[in-house]
Amino acid sequence: MADSPCEMCHLPGKKILQAAEERGKWETKKEFILSVAGAIIGLGNVWRFPYLCYKNGGGAFFIPYFLFLVTCGVPLFVLETSLGQYTSQGGIMCWRKICPLFEGMGYASQLIIFYGNISYVVILAWAFLYFFSSFSVKLPWASCNNTWNTDHCVEINNSNTTVNWTSPLNASSSSVVEFWRRRVLNISTGIETMGDIRWDLSLCLLLSWVICYFCVWKGVRSTGKATYFTATFPFILLVVLFIRGMTLPGAFHGIKYYLYPDPSRLADPQVWMDAGTQIFYSYAICLGYMTTFGSYNKYNNNCYRDSFYLCMLNSGTSIMSGFAIFSVLGYMSVQQGVDISAVAESGPGLVFIVYPQAVTLLPWPQVWSVCFFFMIILLGIDGQFAGLESNMTSLTDLYPSYLRKGYRRELLLVLLCVVSSLLGLFLVTEAGAYILQIFDHYVCSGPTLLLMAIFQSVIIGWIYGAGRFCDNIEDMIGYKPLPLFKYCWLYVTPLVCSGTLVFLLLRYTPMRFNITYVYPWWAYWIGWFLAMSSLSMIPITMIFKLAKEKGSFWQRLKTASQPADDLPGMEKEMLCINALMHVQTEDQNDTRL
Repeated sequence: MADSPCEMCHLPGKKILQAAEERGKWETKKEFILSVAGAIIGLGNVWRFPYLCYKNGGGAFFIPYFLFLVTCGVPLFVLETSLGQYTSQGGIMCWRKICPLFEGMGYASQLIIFYGNISYVVILAWAFLYFFSSFSVKLPWASCNNTWNTDHCVEINNSNTTVNWTSPLNASSSSVVEFWRRRVLNISTGIETMGDIRWDLSLCLLLSWVICYFCVWKGVRSTGKATYFTATFPFILLVVLFIRGMTLPGAFHGIKYYLYPDPSRLADPQVWMDAGTQIFYSYAICLGYMTTFGSYNKYNNNCYRDSFYLCMLNSGTSIMSGFAIFSVLGYMSVQQGVDISAVAESGPGLVFIVYPQAVTLLPWPQVWSVCFFFMIILLGIDGQFAGLESNMTSLTDLYPSYLRKGYRRELLLVLLCVVSSLLGLFLVTEAGAYILQIFDHYVCSGPTLLLMAIFQSVIIGWIYGAGRFCDNIEDMIGYKPLPLFKYCWLYVTPLVCSGTLVFLLLRYTPMRFNITYVYPWWAYWIGWFLAMSSLSMIPITMIFKLAKEKGSFWQRLKTASQPADDLPGMEKEMLCINALMHVQTEDQNDTRL
């Protein structure tokens, strides 16, 4: 018996299913959850969120944070994950399928990820160096009896509590700071002086790339297996550090500074901007990660529910990290007899200066140092190979018939890792810290991600159609998402992101290193080139697509904005139309008879 028109309208596209089978799928749902969790839960949760919460009003900071989470973070997270699952394509091909005119969105996001892979892997190299140094009999940053120390070096420990931590001289010449600046970085006077390559760091860099290669070399088959360890063990270490921190004397002194609400801070617009940018940093949205991982799901996987769980896990980890970090900082401030504001920092200052100083005050400092830096390494590796997998998926989806033969994919991955590691050598020179800040400030910055979010919302909400996309999600999971998501994609998310972007541009100030060092003019030009080289892919691709089409400008625009015919939704629409026409024809024939 032939299928009825209604039954025919619930069949996913055969071409989509065949392509999905060829490119592979997650073996279990756990692999998808762990891979996404590893990609979105990273260093930003540990070294950025707790400090922002402390700086911006403690518990009051949760108000703008959760507001941005509901209006931007979760809607965009659901959008990207669903987009990948629906199209079964990576970061570039998904846009070619949905709206060919904006295929450049995929190229832009993959270029940003490529730049990020080159630059942020140096943080892994630093963490490896600290990790290996933690196995020494005495932590090398705990004393001033080393070849790299100066005559002004000061040991700040339990037996030396009279030292004034807040003194500029002592703060800049402590044994921990000298280990970081003179031993690890051997930082030069500026980016103009590149200096020599730090060969110990370059070996740690090589180790990082080798690990990332073997996590990705077999695609989702190896990525999914690797995350069973790399995504779960950091949580175990975080729980261990949390329990140890909460049992330290002075822990609740630190927690008070972390969470004590100061509602007056909500009147400062910068607090709201920090909350918005933190959502984009920590949720890895607008970069194609979620699209890539979602593309390996089965067509009927409930990606909508998974997105909620993953967002809750991400924010929960950020909050828990604050307890783990500030409990130790509270202990440190009590031990040193200084205000917690003198030891609270964000970013590399927290991971490579403040926390190493804190572990020297603990019994068995080597144990806690190994635990902490092993956690940092695993968090960094997860994000690193997630970006590498996103690049590889996008390339293999572009050229499937060529790259899915033999060992071509593995050879391309070797080439990508080698090129990235060679370019990364610039970041392990004596001027590497200056170069890293250029990448961080211009390439993976708030304005870049906000622009990508605006484009993404407008394309799905207005060009492809928010209603149609909700229907696609319903076809996959069996029910429509909340109406809130539709209105967020149409109005709320692009408006909130546009307002945040305008504010950031109005508050723009030239980049400086450690507040005092001003970069030369050509360094700023390099930064703007890196930023524009990715974003420019969007208009360049649009021009190419319009030039390729035929007809008037409006005809070309309309044709280039049409989704692909082989998408499940489009194929079913045609099946429904043909089935209805067939029924109407039969009715007309019966009437004539």
